[in-house]
Amino acid sequence: MKAKLIAIGLGFSLFSCGKEQTTQTPPTPQIHVIQVSSQKVDLEKDFVAQIYGKIDIPIRARTEGFLEGIHFQEGRMVRKGDLLYTVDPDPFKENVNAAVSNLAEAQVALTQANNDLARYEPLAEINAISQKDLDAAISKKKSAEAMVQAAQSRVNYQKIQLGYTSIISPISGLIGKTNAKVGEFVGRDPNPVILNTVSIIDSVRVEFFLSENDYLQLFREYQETHQNAQQSQPLKLILADGTVFEYEGYVDFINRQIDANTGTILVQATFPNPENLIRPGQFARVRASIRSVENGVIIPQRAVNEFQGRFFVFIVGEGNQVKQQEIKILGPYRDFYLIDSGLKVGDQVVLEALQKVSEGQVIEPVPFQFESQYKD
Repeated sequence: MKAKLIAIGLGFSLFSCGKEQTTQTPPTPQIHVIQVSSQKVDLEKDFVAQIYGKIDIPIRARTEGFLEGIHFQEGRMVRKGDLLYTVDPDPFKENVNAAVSNLAEAQVALTQANNDLARYEPLAEINAISQKDLDAAISKKKSAEAMVQAAQSRVNYQKIQLGYTSIISPISGLIGKTNAKVGEFVGRDPNPVILNTVSIIDSVRVEFFLSENDYLQLFREYQETHQNAQQSQPLKLILADGTVFEYEGYVDFINRQIDANTGTILVQATFPNPENLIRPGQFARVRASIRSVENGVIIPQRAVNEFQGRFFVFIVGEGNQVKQQEIKILGPYRDFYLIDSGLKVGDQVVLEALQKVSEGQVIEPVPFQFESQYKD
C-alpha cells in the first residue's frame, strides 16, 4: 500500500514538471512608433472676433411723426438715394406755409420801409425834415431787411424739416430688418429713432482683442520678419462651423492704448467678402501666426503624456527597450507639438498603447506614417 502511494506521488511530480516545461514566454508586443521629423513651423493662435460691415450706417428718423410708408424689401440691396421711409409730412407742410406767410409779411414791411426812405431822402436834401427823421427811416429799412432774412431762414429750416419726412439711403448696400412699422410714432425716445442699418459688405471689418503679451509677441515677430513697413502679416478667419474662410485679411488698425480695465488692445482687420458670405454681427476666430521656426521638431499630440504640467513620451532605445523621456514643448501646432528639448530628429517615439507600455519593456516597433487630420 505504501509503495502504491509513493508511485502516485511520483506520477504527480512528473506531470507538474512536464507542465512547467511546456509554458511559453508571451510574444513581444507590436507597437506603432513614429520617427521624429522636422519642418518649418508657423505657430498660430486664435482670437475671438466680431464682424462688422465695411461701412455700417444707421438710418435715423431726424424728425418726429407717424411712420406712413416703408419703401424697401428687408434684407435686400438698396441704392444710394433710394426712398426708404416716409413720415407723415402734413404738420411740416403747414409749418412751411406759416413760414412762407411770415416771409411775405416781412417783405411787405421792407417794401414800406424802402418807400418811406425814398420820400425822406429828397426832403432831407432841402432840409424839409430833420436829420433824426431821416436816420429813423434808414434804420427802419435795415431792420426790415433783417426781418426778411430771418423769415427766409425760417422758411428754409421748415423746408429742411419737411425734407426729413422722406428718409433716403445715404449709401448703396444691404439693408436689414426694420425697427418700426407703419403707423408707429418715430423720432423720439422711447419710440424708435434708429429705424434700420445699411451696410457695405463687399469687404468686412473684423475686430478682436489681444492681451499685452500677445501684442508684444506679435509685434516683435512682425518686426523681425517684415523689413518693409508696407508689408503686413496675413490673417485667417475661422468661421462658426470650423471652416477657414477662403480669403486672407490684413490688420489696418491698432488702437492707441491698452484698455486699463481688461489689459487688452483692440485690433481691426479687413477681409474681402466678394460673395457676401459673411454678414455683420457674426462671431468668428482670427488666426494669426505668432512665431515662425525653421526646422522645428514636431511629434503628434497623441504621442505625448501630460502629468502636472510636465510632458513625457516613450522612446525606443537600444534592444528595442522602451524608455520614458521628459520633453519641453514650445506650443501646439495643428495636431502636433513643437518640441523645444528632449527629442531629436530620427528618434522613434511610441504613438499608440501608451497605457500598455512601461519603462524597460521590450517591444517590436512597427513604423507608422502619421497623417495629420488638420484642415487648412
